[in-house]
Amino acid sequence: MHIEKLTKEAIDLLKSLIETQSYSTQETNTALLIEDWFTKNQISFNRTNNNIWAVNKSFKPGKPTLLLNSHHDTVKPNSAYTRNPLEAKVEGDKLYGLGSNDAGGCLVSLLATFTYFYNYENLKYNLIIVASAEEENSGANGLNSMLPIIPKVDVAIVGEPTLMNLAVAEKGLVVFDAVVKGTPSHAAHPNSNNAIYNTIEALQWFKDFKFEKTSKALGDVKLTVSQINAGTQHNVVPGHVDLVIDVRVNDAYSNAEIAAILQEKAPVSSIKARSLRLNSSSIPMDHDLVKSGLSMGRKSYGSPTLSDQAALSCPSLKLGPGDSTRSHSADEFIYLSEIKEGIKIYVELLNNVIV
Repeated sequence: MHIEKLTKEAIDLLKSLIETQSYSTQETNTALLIEDWFTKNQISFNRTNNNIWAVNKSFKPGKPTLLLNSHHDTVKPNSAYTRNPLEAKVEGDKLYGLGSNDAGGCLVSLLATFTYFYNYENLKYNLIIVASAEEENSGANGLNSMLPIIPKVDVAIVGEPTLMNLAVAEKGLVVFDAVVKGTPSHAAHPNSNNAIYNTIEALQWFKDFKFEKTSKALGDVKLTVSQINAGTQHNVVPGHVDLVIDVRVNDAYSNAEIAAILQEKAPVSSIKARSLRLNSSSIPMDHDLVKSGLSMGRKSYGSPTLSDQAALSCPSLKLGPGDSTRSHSADEFIYLSEIKEGIKIYVELLNNVIV
């Protein structure tokens, strides 16, 4: 199918997706819209929960497999919206609406790209596309649940807004719950083991602590104490203080290594990771996808934001139309020209690698 026709249909689909509520775990109706895309384009597809997926027509076991992935769930609109978040409104080159930028524009551009190559024969790579659910809440029924179901993936392009530049690495995430203990007492009496005062030393340690290994693409590991909670009333010294620590992990460490270091060194009574599954992601700079993108004038960088890349254990590249700084913002929008450019770049990139 001609790129211009696919682009028009992709934009029409995006408008429909915007106007169909699809908060994480509530993507049933946007899944139906994506099913309709495949049906209209005579593409065989599968549905697992609210994940819609398909393989190219000439899929051949034994070839390396390239996954194209983006998500169709959204966050809930924030209170600063001045527009109806579920209205797809075009003003000039801007298309407004919840999920337009994160990540509807990426999703419809990848759907158009997959459709463009669907009937090609003798490709160097098999193609799989997964329009995934529950990305925004890292849910149990998102892309991570699809990996045992779909054919083995060797490399992936994850559609997130990157201004069509190459996010060759992405930081992982580990959230820790820590406890600083002390002796509970009446506030009127002396207490040399006040848990709140003990927390001062712990907070200073977390503020000053640096992980040794840095990364060319992602820089240093970033550790932030993001929550603190203690006490029930003014005249009772609590027996403990609860801390939450957000750690953004570069590709020099696994999440398990980060957990082991903090459990050994942090001056707290206990510290426990909520999950170790959201690891950092990367792709070698000499991979054909990266070399193709660089030859097309695209820039490479390391991304601090989390995506469905965290579910993948294979090399992966984050790439898509739109701008990450617009994600989760009030009056979210994407430029129509970004979608048009995005589809052309995706197609050219894959032409250089898989045809």
